[in-house]
Amino acid sequence: MKKLLFTLICFYSSLTISAQSGYEITINLKNCTDSLAYLTFYRFDKTLIKDTCTTIKNGKIVFKGKEKLDKGVYSLVSQQKSILFDFFIDDDTQQLEINSEYGANVMTELSATNSKRQNDFFSYIRYITQQNKEFIELKQKKELKTKQDTLSLAEIQKTFEQRILDYEEKFIENNKGTILGDVMNLKMEKILKNVPKASNGRPDSLQVFKYYKTHYWDNVDFKQESIIRNPFFFNKLNRYFEKVVVTHPDSVSVEVDRLLAKTTYQSLVYKLMLAHFTYTYETSKIMGFDKIFVHIVDTYFKTGKANGIYDDPEVVQKIIKRAEKLRPLLVGAKAQELMMIKADDFDKMKAMGFENAKNSEEMTKVFYANVNQVNKMWVKLSEVKAEYTILVFWDVDCGHCQKEIPVLVKSYNELLQEKKDVKVFSVYMQHEGEKYLKYIADNKLPFINVYDGAHYNNAVEKYDVYSTPVIYILDKNKTILAKRIDANKVTMIIKAIETEIKNKK
Repeated sequence: MKKLLFTLICFYSSLTISAQSGYEITINLKNCTDSLAYLTFYRFDKTLIKDTCTTIKNGKIVFKGKEKLDKGVYSLVSQQKSILFDFFIDDDTQQLEINSEYGANVMTELSATNSKRQNDFFSYIRYITQQNKEFIELKQKKELKTKQDTLSLAEIQKTFEQRILDYEEKFIENNKGTILGDVMNLKMEKILKNVPKASNGRPDSLQVFKYYKTHYWDNVDFKQESIIRNPFFFNKLNRYFEKVVVTHPDSVSVEVDRLLAKTTYQSLVYKLMLAHFTYTYETSKIMGFDKIFVHIVDTYFKTGKANGIYDDPEVVQKIIKRAEKLRPLLVGAKAQELMMIKADDFDKMKAMGFENAKNSEEMTKVFYANVNQVNKMWVKLSEVKAEYTILVFWDVDCGHCQKEIPVLVKSYNELLQEKKDVKVFSVYMQHEGEKYLKYIADNKLPFINVYDGAHYNNAVEKYDVYSTPVIYILDKNKTILAKRIDANKVTMIIKAIETEIKNKK
């Protein structure tokens, strides 16, 4: 008997341990006619499917697994792939039962039978939803006939916002130290309450901003993976770099390093953030921000600290190679030499046989057979004498070039009229000389018109010309001042550069 009792105790204990090691989420959804539902979770910038229920009976949805769910915010997603509601999961809610009603009342009827904190979360959602609804209804009813009406509505809006803010602050305080408190902390903005006055008597906006930046990441633990499993962290991260950090590559690079240092090396948070920063600044449209990408590659990829963040290890090497291509093209770098042939010398190059060479071997033979003559024909970028050199790579048949080149001609002529010492080094990227010469003549192209007649430069690789046109602005020492700009921005950028130089004196 004792042996049997001991066996039963062990049996039930093993069942308990087994149940605790997995998860079971039961959702009773009245009036649900779907035959399929998804359990999804947030991860950084994506929403991923964790589980699927294909056996819905009378609105009862069960998600069950042998391993515990990771802490974070999860969603019930309908058969039509729309989110019905969110809920959170932590160590205490692996066995969870939720009740609601399918349709318009899903949020109103939402409740958990075995988790007070889950119910607090649902109450929070209902409160915020109700406050927003009340304000919208009030706004729609209010007629804005006078300035006073507008000011009155603004005051009402402030009242609603303050009410929500007070509620959220109290909610976070009540849930401090929990996954729910951490998630809501990410959503909350850190705002200075008692704003001091500036010397002009107005609220000191500088102090407001300083406080906002200093406290932006308060109570955010980058070592907890749960910070990326919610709908707030990714947007908060982007907002920080877009709105808070100074828009300068050096400032951004410092902040990238500072935030990555807060994570656990090689953790999922570290890997996702590093991959995000790498892609963001490699593809950034902000001029000069490729410097951040090069910094990231130097600091993490070339030192082995990026190993493991991509499934394919060759990706790391490709990214390093990409950075090395961009390094000599960064704003502030010395422009690489180009040794071109004048468009007017096309016939001479053709007579030498350059246009008839069928492969690189034949081209090399033609080059060395005529090397002395070709050496006398070079037009070197480094030898262009001007305060500003506009370097443009383009193609006669390129549709975008056909729009941009006339604009560049107009900008160039305007700069000359303003007595600016500027020249345009115009590089045709193909070898159809007759077509190039015709365009020059028809459009009276007033540039230094050249092309790679001796196939010597490989400008596509050297200047990363993966599409045309590509425009650079260089100073008198051929240092890159601006790059990849539209033709209509050339005059404005040169004037801005001159203004900046004057202000520094």
